[in-house]
Amino acid sequence: MSAPISNVRPKPDQVLVDIVDYVLGYAVDSALALETARNCLIDTLGCGLEALSYPACTKLMGPLVPGTIVPHGAKVPGTQFQLDPVQAAFNIGAMIRWLDFNDTWLAAEWGHPSDNLGGILATADWLSRNAVATGNKPLTMKDVLVGMIKAHEIQGCIALENSFNRVGLDHVLLVKLASTAVVGQLLGLTRDELINAVSLAFVDGHSLRTYRHAPNTGSRKSWAAGDATSRAVRLALIAKTGEMGYPSVLTAKTWGFYDVLFKGNAFKFQRPYGSYVMENVLFKISFPAEFHSQTAVEAAMTLHGQLKAKGKTVEDIAKITIRTHEAAIRIIDKKGPLNNPADRDHCIQYMIAVPLIYGRLTASDYEDAIAQDPRIDVLREKMTCVEDAQFTKDYHDPDKRSIANALTVEFNDGTVLDEVVVEYPIGHKRRRTDGIPLLVEKFRTNLARRFPVKQQQAILDISLDQARLEAMSVNEYVDLYVI
Repeated sequence: MSAPISNVRPKPDQVLVDIVDYVLGYAVDSALALETARNCLIDTLGCGLEALSYPACTKLMGPLVPGTIVPHGAKVPGTQFQLDPVQAAFNIGAMIRWLDFNDTWLAAEWGHPSDNLGGILATADWLSRNAVATGNKPLTMKDVLVGMIKAHEIQGCIALENSFNRVGLDHVLLVKLASTAVVGQLLGLTRDELINAVSLAFVDGHSLRTYRHAPNTGSRKSWAAGDATSRAVRLALIAKTGEMGYPSVLTAKTWGFYDVLFKGNAFKFQRPYGSYVMENVLFKISFPAEFHSQTAVEAAMTLHGQLKAKGKTVEDIAKITIRTHEAAIRIIDKKGPLNNPADRDHCIQYMIAVPLIYGRLTASDYEDAIAQDPRIDVLREKMTCVEDAQFTKDYHDPDKRSIANALTVEFNDGTVLDEVVVEYPIGHKRRRTDGIPLLVEKFRTNLARRFPVKQQQAILDISLDQARLEAMSVNEYVDLYVI
């Protein structure tokens, strides 16, 4: 008979302690991180504003009970909703992720760290409105930017060496974890309460990746992060009541996260928490496309111009070879029918075909009206993905973090265009000088989708001024986005 398991309550797992001590104790002093966080803020909110043009997104928004208005509740940018912070976090999180156009982090695990803004902004706005109502000082937008930096760091540093997708779990697990930690700090949790909250995030049920992959790819991938960040707010509020936590949630034999869901492996870490992730985050600037394909789309746009210059059309193409990295093959190399927009924006062949044909790739190009063009599927069938080992190595190299793709087009007459190689997308840190002006233009375009000119300018005046934005109260900034 085996020995009984000890029922002595253990000390909290070191992973929990490190996250909490970072959130509570780390002082962000990186001007680059704060500036990048401001750019991330406006880009993320802009993505949400564009998504409000899509009924598939807006049908999920609003209060759980129609007509409910929460006094001093969090406001949802671009709408008239004022909600409790949990539901507001879902609304904001869903709209900013809907079109797959916000920032990206690629490593052993990938994801979109700005997904955490749903919980951070909703909680900070709710707290600020209640503070003002009771004669107290509201939070400032610098508090939001610092929260973003820390959420990015938690999600991104864990992702560097730990692949959740390889055990079938979706990366929004890390959104829930990072949001819980940062939101808990905003709520004023003690160190012990925050450790409890983070443990609850690990105990929680976790999303499968099945909605991101054939044959089940679907629109849940567009609201999964909203679900995760809103759940984080709920768990932080539960912990604030004094609800207990589970100190060995990761390491407990048989019943802990490592044994149940991570094949018995402990997390590995490449670096301590700081501000590295925000400083190196990848922006999606030109194309609403799964990030492993961004450079392929850039290459396809170049080839579109070359086709026109040579008097060729896509009907003249016999074969396209896509030289790429392993992660792209695993996630977005897709044959056969594509059933919906969520299916199409995770197919590298589709995301190459559209710009080759039309010279563009926009969010609306994933809708049925464009997808029914028979040339797209004909062209997809002519494409072959092959892994380049060096591309894969450079993808994981912390000093490079490239996302390279190369396209070679062969025509029916046997002629071949020179291969077009793009190693770093326009949103990469190495291309910030070129990228940030385009990111600002993207924000201007998205503001114009929702607001009159005077309101657009008021938002821009604050959003592009680092010092003024950091000093502004959260509730006043969010009020700029109310319609």
